[in-house]
Amino acid sequence: MKSKIKKIALGLGAVTIMLGATVVFSEPGSEGDPLVTLSYVDKRIEQVKAYIDEKLLKGSNNDNTANNLEVVNLLQGQSIIGKAGTEIILRGGKAKVIAGELGGLSDVTDGKDLSMDNNVPANHLLIIPRDDGRGAYAAADAIFLVRGQYEIR
Repeated sequence: MKSKIKKIALGLGAVTIMLGATVVFSEPGSEGDPLVTLSYVDKRIEQVKAYIDEKLLKGSNNDNTANNLEVVNLLQGQSIIGKAGTEIILRGGKAKVIAGELGGLSDVTDGKDLSMDNNVPANHLLIIPRDDGRGAYAAADAIFLVRGQYEIR
């Protein structure tokens, strides 16, 4: 019985020594155990920040596509025609929808599609889904908040 215990203890000891030697003699900084310094991490973080800043600046041009809402005043009879993705909100006055051949304006607030000559609801977020001449015309003097590219006709 004592010889079985001695054999088991000797076997466990040998396995422990083998595993310990593997850990002790492993090379730090290898593929299996990468070693990274703080300066390396800081350099990589700065590179990521620069990349993100570049992408954000490239996405916002100075031609009304910034993330700011712009106040646009229309006189009665004028129209605002938006490019694809332009967002408009009627803040004052009265306006009617100008639809395209493939549909109208997306009323995100109510979850509806507004077709030609519908009244533009006040304070509703409307999105112009395509660049096909969609927009709104002022039935009376109107004030819009606009995000995106547009033209006034």
